[in-house]
Amino acid sequence: MRHLLSPLDFSVEEVDHMLRLASDISENPDKYSHVCDGKKLATLFYEPSTRTRLSFEAAMLNLGGKTLGFQSAQSSSASKGESVADTIRVISCYADIAAMRHPKEGAPAVAASFSNIPVINAGDGGHNHPTQTFTDLLTIKKLKGRLDNMTIGLCGDLKFGRTVHSLVNAMKRYKNVKFIFISPVELKIPQYLREELTNENYDFVETNTLEDVMPELDILYMTRVQQERFFNEADYIRLKDSFILTESKLALAKDDCYVLHPLPRVNEISVEIDNDPRAAYFKQVQNGVYVRMALIMILLGLDKEFPID
Repeated sequence: MRHLLSPLDFSVEEVDHMLRLASDISENPDKYSHVCDGKKLATLFYEPSTRTRLSFEAAMLNLGGKTLGFQSAQSSSASKGESVADTIRVISCYADIAAMRHPKEGAPAVAASFSNIPVINAGDGGHNHPTQTFTDLLTIKKLKGRLDNMTIGLCGDLKFGRTVHSLVNAMKRYKNVKFIFISPVELKIPQYLREELTNENYDFVETNTLEDVMPELDILYMTRVQQERFFNEADYIRLKDSFILTESKLALAKDDCYVLHPLPRVNEISVEIDNDPRAAYFKQVQNGVYVRMALIMILLGLDKEFPID
């Protein structure tokens, strides 16, 4: 039995296998429609989610399995003071695999240490979001045909955005990847991540102007600039429009520069861009289902019945 708590829990070879499996699932969905007959997935969501929770549930249903769980701490025994350790012990009696989202960093790791079933981290605080990262990797691989030799711009809330931290850590393992971090000073990448990139001699640039770097990018990964992260409203008002992707800004990009976003979107990507062929964030959502189907199969040991290599 193994768990998925960080995108680095899988080797590059294991990630590549999972992405190939996810691609095969996307092309041959009927082939996998009964893989999880008789299996149950528990979704343990201690904070709200739309895409991630429903994506996990859709993945299990598409594999022929069933789902159970809760969608907020208030609707679980956590509201009565039950610990994560006790909750997962109980859930282990009901389900074959669990996906957990929790506002506290490290909570899924605690659950995994007490669990009798595989635990998937579906997002823990500002720490990790590995299944979103694998979704991002599949999307990039499908769009660009590779995961190396590219320049990725990450824009918005880079300080608190767990999707950004996870993606950077995953992409660091591929050759010749350059990161361009685009954010307000208040929301720059955390110091620990900057030090890691510097100490390991990775190529990265930090800037607060989106237009200047658009022509360089192969992928633009947008995130929301959150008003609540600023100490005063004046700074937010002064900076917020600088990090909204408009048609005029996208016009500066290459024809094969694709725009990704983990969603939900507020106003950081103009809706007019939705019709641009470079807008890939809704394809990203669909890819998330395929990735989670592949991951469930792998953690349950069912992928061995479907050799694709």
